[in-house]
Amino acid sequence: MNKGKALRAGDTIGVVATSSPATEEVLNKAMVELQGLGYKVKISDTCREAYGGYLAGTPEQRAAELNAMFVDEEVDGIMCMRGGYGSPQILSLLDYDLIAQNPKLFIGYSDITALHTVFGQRANLATLHGPMATSDIAHGLDDWSKQYLLRAMTRPEPLGAIINPPGEEIVCLVEGQASGPVVGGNLALVAALMGTPYQLDTRGKLLFLEDIDEEPYRIDRMLTQLAQGGLFDDCAGVVIGTWTDCEPKKREGFSVWDVFQNIVVPYGKPTIWNIQIGHGACNIALPMGVEASLNATNGELVIEESVTI
Repeated sequence: MNKGKALRAGDTIGVVATSSPATEEVLNKAMVELQGLGYKVKISDTCREAYGGYLAGTPEQRAAELNAMFVDEEVDGIMCMRGGYGSPQILSLLDYDLIAQNPKLFIGYSDITALHTVFGQRANLATLHGPMATSDIAHGLDDWSKQYLLRAMTRPEPLGAIINPPGEEIVCLVEGQASGPVVGGNLALVAALMGTPYQLDTRGKLLFLEDIDEEPYRIDRMLTQLAQGGLFDDCAGVVIGTWTDCEPKKREGFSVWDVFQNIVVPYGKPTIWNIQIGHGACNIALPMGVEASLNATNGELVIEESVTI
C-alpha cells in the first residue's frame, strides 16, 4: 500500500471540503481545536463555499482542491471538513496517479466512504476512517475517540486490537476467524457505489459497515443490494459498527439486529457486532486498506499493519 507519513507536532493538516458545507463558526472552532492538538491548519477555499444548498462548491471545485491538497508541499496530512453528501460526484474528476505518487494520510468517514473506496482501489492508498473537522473535532472528541485518532495519526505502527470503551460489548454474530484488508464504511455509500465503476471490491477482505438515521427497512434494502451484488459472498469477514438513530419510527417490526441476522448471518462469514466505529458518541479511528485479523468468536478485531510510515 501507499502510505502517508505519521504526523508530528507542528505539521500541517489540510482541511478539505469534499461533500456538504459547514458554517464559518463551526469551521473556526475546528481550526482552534486542531491547533490545540499541536497542528497547523490549511483550509481549502470550498470549506467556506456553499453550492445548491447542500454542497460545498461545485464538483469541479471540490475535486480540484482535493487533488491540490495531495501535491501541496505545505500539507502533511488531509482531514475532511465533514460528510453529508457530495463525494460520489467527484470520483471521476480525481487524479489517482497523482494521489498515488503523493501519498498522505487521509481522514474522514460517512460520505467519505466513497473516497476511502476509490483511494484504496485506484491509488493503492491506505486511509483512516475517523473523526472529521467540523462534524467532530469542533465539538470536542470524547477521550476514547481522541486516543485512537491520535495513535493512528502519529504512530507509524499497527494500531493493534480495537477495544470498545467500558460498557460496550463487542458481540459475536458468527463464530470463526478471518483476515485481510479492512474496507467499507457507511452502508448507504457502499450501496450507492454498487453497479458503478467504483463498486467496492470485497474479495478476501474484511467488510466494515455502519450508518445513521436509517430505518430497518432501508437497511434491509441496502444490505439486500450488497448481497445480490456478491459482496457478502466475496468477503472474508464482516465487522458491524454503530447504528445511531436506526430504530423503526412509524411501525413495529424488525430491528437492525434482526435485519443483520436475516441477511448477513446466513453467509456464515465470521461476523462481529457493535464495535464503536461510526456515527455514535464514540468513533474509534479505523485504518482502511491495511491488514487486519478478525477473531469473531472472541469478539476481537486486530489491526496488524500501520496506516502510516
